[in-house]
Amino acid sequence: MSKPPAFTPYQVLAIVLLALTQFSVILDFMVMSPLGDFLIKSMDLQPDQFGLAVSVYAFSAGISGLLTAGFADRYDRKKLLLFFYTGFIAGTVFCGLANTYPLLLAARLITGLFGGVIGSISMAIVTDLFSLEQRGRVMGIMQIGVSASQVLGIPIGLHLANLWGWQSAFIMIAILAIIICIIIILKLQPVTAHLKMQHDHSVLTHFYRTISKRNYRIGFAATAFLSIGGFMMMPFGSAFAVNNLHVTATQLPLLFMVAGVASLIVMPLVGRLSDRMDKFNLFVIASLAMMVLVGIYTNLTPKPLWIIMVFNVIMMATIFSRMIPAMALTTSIPEMQDRGAFMSINSSLQQIAGGIGAAVAGSIVVQKTTHSPLEHYNTLGYIVMIIGLAAVFLLYRVKMIIKIKKAAMAPVAVGSTAN
Repeated sequence: MSKPPAFTPYQVLAIVLLALTQFSVILDFMVMSPLGDFLIKSMDLQPDQFGLAVSVYAFSAGISGLLTAGFADRYDRKKLLLFFYTGFIAGTVFCGLANTYPLLLAARLITGLFGGVIGSISMAIVTDLFSLEQRGRVMGIMQIGVSASQVLGIPIGLHLANLWGWQSAFIMIAILAIIICIIIILKLQPVTAHLKMQHDHSVLTHFYRTISKRNYRIGFAATAFLSIGGFMMMPFGSAFAVNNLHVTATQLPLLFMVAGVASLIVMPLVGRLSDRMDKFNLFVIASLAMMVLVGIYTNLTPKPLWIIMVFNVIMMATIFSRMIPAMALTTSIPEMQDRGAFMSINSSLQQIAGGIGAAVAGSIVVQKTTHSPLEHYNTLGYIVMIIGLAAVFLLYRVKMIIKIKKAAMAPVAVGSTAN
């Protein structure tokens, strides 16, 4: 294993800022799962209605990404990040003010329109600032945002929901995001290197040229299959824990916090490992482990809390251990002049696929009353296992694309050195 290149001080700063941004956006999305039981009971929702509340975010995020793909490489990426982050903050405030189901749907739609694009802009910035040999560690650190949202955000959000209602969790996220936005304005430098490589193509032409490239489409498909499984299980995670596994409302924050703390430890290790070994091999190992655990967990009956915690910790670790090498590989497919458009389309298809997954899950899962056990949750587990196999095949194709690309670039690099 060769030693990967070290980060510069500014790269460290950029990682921290992007990780904080991801933390707030992911927290806004992820908090819907632990708040699911609160929402279902307070608004007297059926599983398909709650599934729609989750999927409307994903669908609006997907549409927004497609609409902005043609513009994504025409502007300073910092300005784009700030524009969409500001809209995300406004949508999150709206969520905190919603007191009816239609208002909640509208608020989630607005939040998705802006928040769903932020991840793709962040990934484009990462690809511009970091080499492939550094990206595993970067992805590992950015995934800490997901874990930190469980360690800090979700337990605090659940505590606030127990005290003042579920809306207070969104107000907390909005306040945090405003602080992060100010720091980005002050500290992040403009990201404009890609502008020097742009040609005078129209927005629609740039969009069409991006989706017409076969290698890009393989990357899009791999990302979509990676996300759809998570979207199927996640929205009903807290409802399954409470109603099927008999986890109490007061135990629920602890369940998420323990899984998050473990992920905080695991994710940087996975990131470093991803930069030192074959990324695809790591993805396959994690995928196989995840399939086994998902099959067992979705068939669990009431167990002591510590057993449920162990399952959650290991299952979350395998899920994230798939995402880190997969993202590092997929972000290496596009050329610099296409990265913004590629990331926007990639994120859009990821969100749309996830929205479909959440909607399908809502139609499969049955709950006779708001306090009854969920039925057919194990069916979701079997579907996720099949989707996981398809993702392995698609990421293998991504690996081969990158291998061919690196081989083609090697003679150019040698020639440049000789000159």
